[in-house]
Amino acid sequence: MIAKTTIDQVYETARLEEVIGDFVQLKKSGSNFKGLSPFSDERTPSFMVSPVKQIWKDFSSGKGGNVVAFLMEHEHFTYPEAIKYLAKKYNIEVEETEQSSEQKEQANERESMYLVSEFAQGHFKEMLWESELGKAIGLTYFKERGFRDETIKKFELGYCLDQWDGFTTAALDKGYKLDYLQKTGLTIVKDDPNNPNSARKFDRFKGRVMFPIHSLSGRVLGFGGRILTNDKKAAKYLNSPESDIYHKSKVLYGIYYAKQAIAKEDNCFLVEGYTDVIQFAQRGIENVVSSSGTALTPEQIRLINRLTKNITVLFDGDAAGLRASLRGIDLILEQGMNVRVCTFPEGEDPDSFAKNNELDDVLAYLSDNAKDFIQFKASLLVKEADNDPIKRADTVRDIVNSISKIPDRIQKEIYIQECAQIMNISEAVLFNTLAQIDKKGEKDFKKQQKEGPKAFDVVRNTDDQKPEKVDVQYVLERKIIESLMLYGSNIEKFEDLVLKENDAGDLELEPESMEIKVYEKIYLDLQEDEIELANEDFRKMYGKLIEALNEEGDFSITTFVNGLDQEMANQISSILMEEERYALHNWERKDIYPKKKEIGVSQLVSETILTLRCFLIKKRMTALQHTTEQADKDNREALEEIMNYIQLNKLLNQKLNRVLS
Repeated sequence: MIAKTTIDQVYETARLEEVIGDFVQLKKSGSNFKGLSPFSDERTPSFMVSPVKQIWKDFSSGKGGNVVAFLMEHEHFTYPEAIKYLAKKYNIEVEETEQSSEQKEQANERESMYLVSEFAQGHFKEMLWESELGKAIGLTYFKERGFRDETIKKFELGYCLDQWDGFTTAALDKGYKLDYLQKTGLTIVKDDPNNPNSARKFDRFKGRVMFPIHSLSGRVLGFGGRILTNDKKAAKYLNSPESDIYHKSKVLYGIYYAKQAIAKEDNCFLVEGYTDVIQFAQRGIENVVSSSGTALTPEQIRLINRLTKNITVLFDGDAAGLRASLRGIDLILEQGMNVRVCTFPEGEDPDSFAKNNELDDVLAYLSDNAKDFIQFKASLLVKEADNDPIKRADTVRDIVNSISKIPDRIQKEIYIQECAQIMNISEAVLFNTLAQIDKKGEKDFKKQQKEGPKAFDVVRNTDDQKPEKVDVQYVLERKIIESLMLYGSNIEKFEDLVLKENDAGDLELEPESMEIKVYEKIYLDLQEDEIELANEDFRKMYGKLIEALNEEGDFSITTFVNGLDQEMANQISSILMEEERYALHNWERKDIYPKKKEIGVSQLVSETILTLRCFLIKKRMTALQHTTEQADKDNREALEEIMNYIQLNKLLNQKLNRVLS
């Protein structure tokens, strides 16, 4: 268990915008930050972060909460793991008590797989640096590739001994279960034909140098292993199989080390292999990731999209590889990103080029030779077309097809103009071709449109299509919670109309004012009418808020949210961030001065409570009217109660300056 002092220190130190900024590219939006949701596929930013309140809200998925909640949602951390991650980030020493064996057993399956992967990383690293075979074979290989000691240690490279079950035996001896070794793919289990009651166990990566694959937060998800022998039957590179924690299509090698550099440089270099990433990083270019030798996927592109809109794809001079890369370029364009392509001289790849050239020379080459995708495609495909007019026409059509993937219409037009110049063909022809491609893509959509109602058609609601009614009570109770959160500890001047007897002996409403804290006003008014919030979640929040505001001299939203469970913290963040989503900012520079919300707090609170009272009165009156419809009952008492409620409703509407409803 982690000590409470450590948890409190983590919460006090951690800055939400800094932590989330490691995973999502955030841009300033008034007093808040905005970015693309890391939990859904979206093109318009709806992910909001409030540095003041230290809470976040993702309006596309509905998720929200504090800094720990983000890590638990995004990285699938347990609560202790999230605290430890933040402690490590901010150099906070973690005080904790030893976990019992029972507590260890309670860890879920995913967590057990993470633990096994972390052990494997440590084991392979130890074998590389400590064992004689590791130093002689694995370390020698890395040195030959030109990797320095600090680079090898930074990327936590390792070596799996060339033994059938060396790693598996070591893991089992440490108490790790065979089931999780098998599920992570580190161990292969086969039935023993000579002994049906037992199974044979093999190390998947035996005799290979190891490249750990990390998540965005640095957790070990899987491994890539390179064989060092000339065994033609064995694959040169071998990756961990798909598992609950490792999904090849959703992971990029090096993203953990590159994320800050990508956001800072506002560009991401995309390469093919592990060593390309490592060699570039060693040379001083850190904004580099690899697709780990697999075909680029939309999920991988969206991972980069959280950090930057710009991708530069780096390829060697291999013609087959270049041709295959074209599919990846189209995928990048579909995601609304800017893509450039850079190829290296024949016989060179990113690894060798970075190894054999100085940093300034590498940067200059990348700057001078990076082409936009049209120039790249044109130069590649025109060579293939030669002087064949049919192949040339196919090349133009191929380029226009790529342009059609771009969601932004302005970009489309600019690229069409560029293509017309490069290919020496009229813009009109290219625009017509683009229109044909777009029309074909929209065919299904138009079919659906035809089946549905046309514009300006009168649509009659059927019983099944009746619009949903607004839950007035829910809205008002939510507004009460919001007022307590934002202004609960504020001292405001409240004006009320009180019935007093005049000189003639008649009762009339006279204004009366008092200064009181907002939470006290809400509590006393609800208590006076014996009103209890109907929504169960709001009722719980209300109780916790009143308690916190009453006990704490200086109420802090951040501290309060940090003490809630995940579900309640999510709801609180939704309430607080809803208005922030549409907040006005920077209007003063245009000489427009909107009224600040804080000015009308007392009016807002008073009107919310009075409106809730009116609503509950009408609700009670409706219920009483239903009882009077029964002819066999004496309804005098009910009718008298209704008359009293009518008078009370009239009084409340006078206070609200409303026409009686």
